[in-house]
Amino acid sequence: MAETALIMAKSVLGSAVSKAASAAGTEISLLMGVQKEMWFIKDELKTIQAFLQAPQVTEKKDKLVKVWAEQVRDLSYDIEDCIDEFMLHVGRHSFSNLLMKLRDRHRIAVRIRNLKSRIEEVSNRNERYKLIKTESSNITDEMDSNMEDIRNNSASNIDEAELVGFDAPKRELIAMIDVTIMDGPAKVICVVGMGGLGKTTLARKTYESKEDTLKSFPFRAWITLSQSFSKRAMLQDMISQFFGPDALKKLLEQLVGKVLEDRLASYLRTQLQDKRYFIVYDDLWEINHWNWISGIALPRSNNKGSRIIVTTRDAALARHCTSELLIYDLKPLEIDDAMKLLQRKTNITHEEMDKDKNLSTIVTKVVKKCGYLPLAILTIGGVLATKKKAEWENFYQKLPSELESNPSLEAIRRVVTLSYNHLPSCLKPCLLYLSIFPEDYEIKRSHLVGRWIAEGFVRAKVGTTIDEVGKEYFDELISRSMIQSSRLGMEGSVKTCRVHDIMRDIIVSISREENFVHLIQSNGNNVPDENFRHVAYHDSKCQKEGMDWRHIRSLTLFTKGSCGMDLDLTHSISTPRLRMLRVLDLVGENFRITQGGINIIVLLCHLKYLDVRTYWSTIYSLPSDIGKLHGLQILNIGYTYITTLPTQITKLEDLRAIRCDRNFPNYLDPDEPVHCLFATLRLPILLADSKSRDRAIGDLHMGCSSGWSRTSRNGVRVPRGIGNLKELQILERVDIRRTSSNAVKELGELTRLRKLATGTTGASKKKCKILCESIEKLSSLRSLTVWAGENQDRGLGWLISSSSPPPHLRSLMLSGYIGEMTDWFRNLTHLVKLSLWDSQLKEDKTMEILGELPKLMLLRIYFRASLGEKLVFGTGAFLNLRTLEIWNMDGLKEIRFEEGTSRQMERIEINFCNLKSGIIGVKHLLCLKVISLGDSTVARLGMLEEEVNTHPNHPVLRLSDDRSYHDLEDVEGSPMRRWKQQNPFLTMPAREISQVITPTTTNSEIQTASS
Repeated sequence: MAETALIMAKSVLGSAVSKAASAAGTEISLLMGVQKEMWFIKDELKTIQAFLQAPQVTEKKDKLVKVWAEQVRDLSYDIEDCIDEFMLHVGRHSFSNLLMKLRDRHRIAVRIRNLKSRIEEVSNRNERYKLIKTESSNITDEMDSNMEDIRNNSASNIDEAELVGFDAPKRELIAMIDVTIMDGPAKVICVVGMGGLGKTTLARKTYESKEDTLKSFPFRAWITLSQSFSKRAMLQDMISQFFGPDALKKLLEQLVGKVLEDRLASYLRTQLQDKRYFIVYDDLWEINHWNWISGIALPRSNNKGSRIIVTTRDAALARHCTSELLIYDLKPLEIDDAMKLLQRKTNITHEEMDKDKNLSTIVTKVVKKCGYLPLAILTIGGVLATKKKAEWENFYQKLPSELESNPSLEAIRRVVTLSYNHLPSCLKPCLLYLSIFPEDYEIKRSHLVGRWIAEGFVRAKVGTTIDEVGKEYFDELISRSMIQSSRLGMEGSVKTCRVHDIMRDIIVSISREENFVHLIQSNGNNVPDENFRHVAYHDSKCQKEGMDWRHIRSLTLFTKGSCGMDLDLTHSISTPRLRMLRVLDLVGENFRITQGGINIIVLLCHLKYLDVRTYWSTIYSLPSDIGKLHGLQILNIGYTYITTLPTQITKLEDLRAIRCDRNFPNYLDPDEPVHCLFATLRLPILLADSKSRDRAIGDLHMGCSSGWSRTSRNGVRVPRGIGNLKELQILERVDIRRTSSNAVKELGELTRLRKLATGTTGASKKKCKILCESIEKLSSLRSLTVWAGENQDRGLGWLISSSSPPPHLRSLMLSGYIGEMTDWFRNLTHLVKLSLWDSQLKEDKTMEILGELPKLMLLRIYFRASLGEKLVFGTGAFLNLRTLEIWNMDGLKEIRFEEGTSRQMERIEINFCNLKSGIIGVKHLLCLKVISLGDSTVARLGMLEEEVNTHPNHPVLRLSDDRSYHDLEDVEGSPMRRWKQQNPFLTMPAREISQVITPTTTNSEIQTASS
């Protein structure tokens, strides 16, 4: 019976145990016992994780509860580690391997029993001290009450805040409300922004406006919502404000003994049906709350021109309530207004700041730290007002700790923690994870999502990939105003984000309380006294003393400038206690990883994310032990000396990304292998320091493994069996010449591949044809990069002569001879980005074919991409083109834009060009924002300036040097230009961006264009 039950088990654990049990009778009792106890602690872990999300724990009002919750959390960490160890040593192994791991299984069994004892102790401790009661708690009500107090306190600052930055938003919001329309359906206007931005202040000032326009609403109500959302209380409040307390009292007397909520809602709908009303719902949190309000509490049809304002932190919720055109996205204060607000709150004058530069500096730093949020400025300014000015700098330095303990700053902390507590449980660790990154750090979405997945924070859903779910998490945090978008992609999606300074300080505080992230900085305490899961070094050398590494899941190292230039991490990551590490990420560029270091790293058997991309790397090969990292998902070995991926990498079936950009060796000269070999062998003898020796050895290995060929710069050789990596989505960059034909053919089996970069320099026509056939099979491919040689016979003809490109290709970069464009390019109907390098295109049909691409938004034309003297953007062409970049086009003389072309063009960037006939027709580019000339000369520059000055969109002309440097007076070039060309050693370009600005161009427009 026992064996039958084990065989029928669906889980990986049950299957592995049953195999061993059926073959080794003496192991049955041990394996069954381990499996049973493993299921027990897994169930306990789920219960613990649910408990840690309960309001009683997240609020931590009771110190005893807080201490006990920390103990429970540490227990959950140990359970997670135990489960991971069990899966590693039992869950994924064959029968023969199981027999060889009796010692590991015994160790895990003992560990499980110890965990069971700890679970019982923790449970008994709860019963002994009566920490968590089963009856309902009033913590949520207390939380809402605290927020009411915060709102009431901030209400006293409304007049003060209005004086410095709320006049214009108020006018804009009133215009959006459009109160002059006295009929028509009720209109919903949403005010969106992060907590503390002033949404309530803006809505209150609009609601209480003394203008005659807002007096045209006979029935008005202000409803403050809460996360608990009491329907009955809200209905009673609405009736009382609309029709008076007496009407509410009389109605309640009539409804004694009846279903109160339904009758109250019915009364409201009936009474408001034919009335013109104005109502504000302040701080809406849930979509279902709005659905109930709009469907039950308010009349379904009202043609009296009624208006509803909703304030919320959630942009997605706002889009659910109303249309995009009726959403007011409230921005932080302008820097001048923020400074004025802080000066007013602290009672300092302009004269004082002018006299005391230190005072001016600290005021500027404080408002930046506050992110120009009114609530933060007013709250922190109130504390500064109680201190001497000489103490302000010290207070600023201690602000993160002050946010944790200073009661006067509770309002700021409460605003952030309220948003954090309201997050779904799946998003909370994702948000806390952001505390790993330094202040003001620009975080790439792809980088962050990849790490989330490796950490296990993201779970795939039916019908969507795990990467798509991770992007949904990212977008959700953006929508909830928890993080700020900093850079948008061509299609409007957020590519990078930043965390607001105050938000980050509080997230760091919460992470520390949760034993989640520990930050090690050069100017702080670097020895944690708790068991943290994630450790990040910010400009500090990696030290192991005093650290308990057993629980660490991620290790991240950042450097700036030359801080870590001589930092060899080999010894820092060599501790065997790092065995639970999942993520190793060297974010900075100045670390040094040796071959010995990578040999140690691949022994970290739980590793899922490995990024050792550093300019100072001396790694020249991946050891065969990398095949043991069965869970590895991301491998980034860019800028190393590695030229070949080992065969063992094909065993890593969970790999989703392999990035291996090439490093350029210091001493390798493919044209003189003998001289290079002599120099490389001699160098370690002549140079005593280990860093130079390591780099010389790396050069030697790179030269030998690549046959002293320049194609080593094309990428790495991939082994046969690469087709086994069915989860692979990113592969860059593959050296086709040195990769076998069979391996090239297997690339076509990577059906989930979304991004592929290859180098075909020196590859035979036969291999290029095989590669072409493989590319045609990649139906999921979205991004393709191909670097070909300069030889026309081995250019890119093999690619563009194929039947068709991948059907959904969105980004294409081609380097190599094309000559004449074909219909292959016409088939790129989904292409958004196109980069051409050394393509030597003929002038005849090039612009005609490219101009027909319906979704093209970015066009890059680099170094001999076109042989023609003109680039003509014809009428009706390039309908969606936003950005044009032209670099190093020696033969190009003229760029012409005809009327009706490129209607969406916003940015033109031209570098290292000599346009002897000029740039003509920019007046036809109706959406143009920026023209940038870097190290380029243009004929008739004055005419271009005149077109820019009279352009209705007021674009900015950006010059990298003085005007005479860029102006071509005639074909021979300007005197200043000729002088600089003849005397390059006497002068260097200033490189400082100077802007030729039209008289009507505003500073905000310049900043927008520059970004």
